[in-house]
Amino acid sequence: MLKGKAMESQLEKGRCLMLQCPSLYQPSWMAGMEHQRLLKKLDIGDNMEKLLYGVAYYDEYMPYERLDKDIEMMKAAGINVVRIGESTWSTMEPQPGVYDTSHLTRVIEAMGKAGISVIIGTPTYAIPTWMAKAHPEILETTNAGKELYGRRQNMDITHPAYRYYAERIIRKMMETCAQYENVIGVQLDNETKAYGTAGPNVQHGFVKYLREKFDDSLDTLNAAFGLDYWSNRINAWEDVPDVRGTINGSLGAEFQRYQRMIAAEFLMWQRSIVEPYLRPEQFITHNTDFDWRGYSYGINGEVDVYEDAFATTVLGVDIYHPSQAKLTGMEIAFGGDVTRSVKQSNYLVLETEAQGFPEWLPYDGQLRLQAFSHLASGAEMVEYWHWHSLHNAVETYWKGLLSHDFRENDTYRAAKQIGSEFEKLSSKLVGLKKKNRVAVLVSNTALTAIDWFPISGQNGVPYKYNDVLMELYRLLYENNIECDILFPQNAEEQLQRYDLVIVPALYAAPRDLLEALDQYTEKGGNLFVTYKSAFADENNRVYAADVPYTLSRTCGVRYSHFTIPDGVEVRSHRYGLFCEAQHFMELLIPDGKTEVLASYAHPAYARYAAATRLAYGKGNATYVGCGLNDDMMNAVLLETAEKAGLKLSENRFPVIERTGRNREGRQIVYLMNYSPEPRTAKCCWNAVNLLTEKAVLQNTEIQLSPWDLAILECNN
Repeated sequence: MLKGKAMESQLEKGRCLMLQCPSLYQPSWMAGMEHQRLLKKLDIGDNMEKLLYGVAYYDEYMPYERLDKDIEMMKAAGINVVRIGESTWSTMEPQPGVYDTSHLTRVIEAMGKAGISVIIGTPTYAIPTWMAKAHPEILETTNAGKELYGRRQNMDITHPAYRYYAERIIRKMMETCAQYENVIGVQLDNETKAYGTAGPNVQHGFVKYLREKFDDSLDTLNAAFGLDYWSNRINAWEDVPDVRGTINGSLGAEFQRYQRMIAAEFLMWQRSIVEPYLRPEQFITHNTDFDWRGYSYGINGEVDVYEDAFATTVLGVDIYHPSQAKLTGMEIAFGGDVTRSVKQSNYLVLETEAQGFPEWLPYDGQLRLQAFSHLASGAEMVEYWHWHSLHNAVETYWKGLLSHDFRENDTYRAAKQIGSEFEKLSSKLVGLKKKNRVAVLVSNTALTAIDWFPISGQNGVPYKYNDVLMELYRLLYENNIECDILFPQNAEEQLQRYDLVIVPALYAAPRDLLEALDQYTEKGGNLFVTYKSAFADENNRVYAADVPYTLSRTCGVRYSHFTIPDGVEVRSHRYGLFCEAQHFMELLIPDGKTEVLASYAHPAYARYAAATRLAYGKGNATYVGCGLNDDMMNAVLLETAEKAGLKLSENRFPVIERTGRNREGRQIVYLMNYSPEPRTAKCCWNAVNLLTEKAVLQNTEIQLSPWDLAILECNN
């Protein structure tokens, strides 16, 4: 069984397999590519001349000719970049080998004359009808069966025939479009995932991957995944079953990890095609996205954004969020924090909403507040999906900046104000750098594992990994405690940068990662861990030792019993609070030196702790063993932050405070009112409000109108 360093090395081994592994289709010329060249990073925050403000633009979707009029309206709104092409394969190649990119080049040329930059997107996420007809085997097989043609992303992205046609169309696009001076970058594909592909081609690749990973040892594989159970043991490689039917959470989760690798490899493959056509200053990006709850929510279990980012020089993101009375800005902040943290660099918002769904139509002031909220997290570009509203197809009522009548409207007029302010303030706001003292560790491995073994929720609805993650992130956000995001791949080297590290529901984790968290705490860090952590290894195999594994030493607590709370009260004399235990409860047994922060007030569980803290080495470890209500979780979290030496802001939600330093080294403070009511923000700096050009004195108050903001440049 692979453990510790051997298992952690699988992530790097996986990246190498993307270039050389026989388990995935690769053009022969790709195998010899230099790995380091593929890892090139362009720090767009250091290279940008101005903030980018843009829209996705689809001339081919227009019901009548209006390119010149659209450009006129874009210029009036301060639009200085458009993204084109990523959904136009059937227009570019109406029949096999018959190409027409004139609809792209005419837009690029017209935008160039108007001084508008262009990002071209490879059109590979939606295949033409002729391809599905000629090669029905390209259509993917998923857990639901064989895919029919119709929706986008319905193909097996590993299939050699698909790769053949995809490479041809990418090269044709690059040959005809990339050389234009106003083309500033290329977007690879669109919100790429494996799309659940699990057909024979993928199953065959998975077996090859397993043989590579486990050094061709079936004994090692069977031990790692516990396949002796229910006679699932595999005794010959040719007997590996179709994984779609597995009931084994270890084998099933490994297949999902492989599917994430497929997506990362696909993007790396595309980069290898486009890069030779590009000038040094042209970037390569991709629009990663998140879990979906009707809007962007938590990390995406179908991709590993950290691995995907190796295919880009600048990472991009799509962020969608509730609006109107439900607008809080939290999804904007979280999406930005994740994306900025991957490369520890500024990023591009390649898609966000203008009007969007009917329930997202922004109130007065909201579009402007949203735009600057992206900048406050480190974005260098805000780009709407999309310019106009569609008159046909499934996204007819996902509206763009313009409505179906193409007339000026309130949303467009709000965009004009934003564009004007972006242009005026670019030199002050571009290249914002953030240095946070708090980090949140996220894990696709833990997310997938909890999908197999969910945290029980109320009314039969599972409480999942992202629920725990976003509950904690929301409290950080509402208390204006800014954070970065850590990933298992970089945690060991990055942990010591932070005074406080928060670990939500790290159910499945390798020993090395847990040891790194232990050492971080012992050396003086502050660790905050929730229930459902350190229970299983990276293969979803439960540790046969005290749990939380390794962290039982760090936190000074262990447990053998856990249950689903049913009317169990949690009391804390320390905070003077009580609440019902929620979602899941571990019956914690603290050691003699561990402080009990809260206990179960129930006759069956009164001898157990619900939340604890241990002074461990030079640091402190806080462990929360059950779901708590906001008041009690907030009390534990804020006390932990104070122990970490954090100076907490006087502002609280709905006044959101986000900070960073601009290129001149000056501190920039965004104060944003996410409320329909006027609010007062505390100012702790001598500064100038860049929006009003008025001086603001330290220890004074700033009046913010509903859905309004102030941007302070501090005198430091």
